[in-house]
Amino acid sequence: MAAYERLGDLLDPAHTVLLTVECQRGVVGPDAALPELARAARSSGALGNVARLVDGAHRAGVQVIHAIAERRPDGRGASRNARLFRAAERLPVHQLSGSTAVRVAPPIEVAEEDLVVRRLHGLSPLHGTGVDALLRNLGCHTLIVTGVSANVAIPNAVFDAVNLGYAAVVPADAIAGVPADYTAAMIRHTLALVATVTTTGEVLGRLGPPRRGRPQ
Repeated sequence: MAAYERLGDLLDPAHTVLLTVECQRGVVGPDAALPELARAARSSGALGNVARLVDGAHRAGVQVIHAIAERRPDGRGASRNARLFRAAERLPVHQLSGSTAVRVAPPIEVAEEDLVVRRLHGLSPLHGTGVDALLRNLGCHTLIVTGVSANVAIPNAVFDAVNLGYAAVVPADAIAGVPADYTAAMIRHTLALVATVTTTGEVLGRLGPPRRGRPQ
């Protein structure tokens, strides 16, 4: 119960931001570039739980940021310094700017007040994307990290958040990667060392009633 109470201390809606990572049609949709990852996100319930958290954040007045990975059709500015980037160029579905692939995937609903941040390079939704400045301007103290993948982008986001001074909260049932047993091991042996690991239900239960406005 003590850990649950500490979670409540972290989740002040006025100082909490919910981040969805690469929850886009070309990554977790039915025609995604990486079908195994898309199946994991859907069959595990992670994508549905992200949608539940987004809906709960909207109701509680918690700011939502959707982090999207994309590339220009001409590839300008894209990273090419790792095998992952070169492999992505050979995939049948490309995350091209302006395409259906880079739209937030159902069942997640994007509200008018949500922020959508798009990156053309790198592995992290925080580093070099302007998200840190947005979080500071929003008065964020706690960042809830959700989405995919537990293999790369999620740990990058959590580490960057901690290095930048935010408290990171990870609902374990709202992230996905492949294989599933790797995701579980990474949460237990890595993310649990630097973030508060919890569940979707616990986060929703602690967000509390809706609040108006944000501190200036």
